[in-house]
Amino acid sequence: QFELVESGGGLVQSGGSLRLSCAASGFSFEDYAIGWFRQTPGKERDGVSCISNDGLRIYYEDSVKDRFTISRDNAKNTVYLQINNLKPEDTGVYYCAADRFCPTVHISGRYYYNSQGAMDYWGKGILVTVSS
Repeated sequence: QFELVESGGGLVQSGGSLRLSCAASGFSFEDYAIGWFRQTPGKERDGVSCISNDGLRIYYEDSVKDRFTISRDNAKNTVYLQINNLKPEDTGVYYCAADRFCPTVHISGRYYYNSQGAMDYWGKGILVTVSS
């Protein structure tokens, strides 16, 4: 049985930092890509970052690429999302999700991150609130 559990959220002032963790169990973690998604009121649940099973391919949504860093430790079955210089618009419920591959689109011979792509297995989410 697949299980993904997020931790590390909370209330932070704008300009602060958080490190989110996604702990996985019940499957072969090293065979799966892991993505981070967020959802805010009135918006779709969209991906912000994804990392391949071996950590060699990393993707970011354009609005977060200068401030967010995704990493994984396969020995600990854990993926991290370091968020620096938090902004109020970062507020939302953050989910981690697993699939064989990160969702991408193929354009002009290159692959780009598809922030609206589907993933197979999901955690329950954790709230991040950024005050102004």
